Amino acid sequence: MEIRKKIRKEWEGFKDFAMKDNAVILAVGVIIGVAFKDLVDAVVNNIFTPPIGYLTAKIDFAELFVTLGSKQYDTLVQAQEAGAVVLQYGLVLNSLITFSITAIILYIVVRGIKRATAREEKEVKKSTKPCPYCMSDINIKAKKCPFCTSSVK
Repeated sequence: MEIRKKIRKEWEGFKDFAMKDNAVILAVGVIIGVAFKDLVDAVVNNIFTPPIGYLTAKIDFAELFVTLGSKQYDTLVQAQEAGAVVLQYGLVLNSLITFSITAIILYIVVRGIKRATAREEKEVKKSTKPCPYCMSDINIKAKKCPFCTSSVK
């Protein structure tokens, strides 16, 4: 009987934790973040990377490598089949290019969102004023603050 009570108590504690607003908001944020990452990856890989590949004479950076040791190989596949120690610097270049393009796209998106929200904030500011006592935003026509109930001019 004691074990059931402990399990029930722990279950209730877990439910309270999992269903709090912060946990649910965090979960939604993570899901949206994953979806946004997929969108950005699709834009980078399908719109920006192909022209860069075209401009770089279709060089496949993934095939660029250096073999450590005295023996040299013509292709990466040959080096790997021979068990040679290989530094694939081309993969690093691919990652750097993808990161740079992604960072530029995110900068453009965030800048656009900031501009859109700044316009909305300006519109809200015109219809509100700060309460001189609690500093909450209140309607510009308000005679009393709905938060601290102070009389305002």
